Amino acid sequence: MGIASNTPTNEERPKRLQLVLPARSENVGVVRHALAGLAEGIDIDEPGLADLKTVVTEACMNVVLHAYQGEPGPLTVEAEADESELAIVVRDEGVGIRPQADSGRDSLRLGLSLIAALSSSFAISGGVGRGTEVTMRIPLRGGGANGKEDPVEIKPYAAARTELTVDRIELLGPILARMVGALAARRDLSVDRISDAVLVTDALASVASGGFSDGRVRLELNEDEVGIGLRLGPMEGGAGERVREKLKLPEVGDSFERLADEIAVEEADEGEFLIIRFASVR
Repeated sequence: MGIASNTPTNEERPKRLQLVLPARSENVGVVRHALAGLAEGIDIDEPGLADLKTVVTEACMNVVLHAYQGEPGPLTVEAEADESELAIVVRDEGVGIRPQADSGRDSLRLGLSLIAALSSSFAISGGVGRGTEVTMRIPLRGGGANGKEDPVEIKPYAAARTELTVDRIELLGPILARMVGALAARRDLSVDRISDAVLVTDALASVASGGFSDGRVRLELNEDEVGIGLRLGPMEGGAGERVREKLKLPEVGDSFERLADEIAVEEADEGEFLIIRFASVR
């Protein structure tokens, strides 16, 4: 008789993403793209998507403008959907909420009021020197607040890079394609290279349905002067090579792998990671 596994199936896992990236104004667009991809995966309606983009932009810009006083620091965004709503948490580790903003941006207070108006529930916590956490709930189709609060633990911020964790593999495709497209455009990749990157990541999301060590998908995106890089995992032993094999197109004698500048498998203590790089110029 087999031993029952306590590991939840993909259908039992929450529809959730976790994102950590440097608190810079240009990264607010990356957050919007990631959440738009999640919204596509949970089938949110157009009014809900518009409200989602607005409240996330306001909350993230609050972090960018006020949290770190010009110093680098992390912007953490967590989102989880249930049957009727999407809960979003935007968090920083900066100076905290102040009675009056020292920035000339008059929309700070209006922004918080706007978040409250568009959310079915809204809360701010934190204080001076303790960072700030803004929690919002957006109805998927005009539903009401259900009071559920299930905080998500996320690793401490480690470096000036973008880190994404997705609990359900089917959400990876739309999120990954939007984020990679946004980052590739920002790094001045040509239209052809952006197209290559989106094609590869879309194919990757469709074939990497199994083999992740804990059922979750963790993705690191790194930018530099020559392009962008992805690190996807952790996977079970041999899963990285199986994914590479699935990227081949035997019927046409080609492979999606040819569209990337590098696809490699990296061994780490926690499992295998798939490394993918796209250079600005091939």
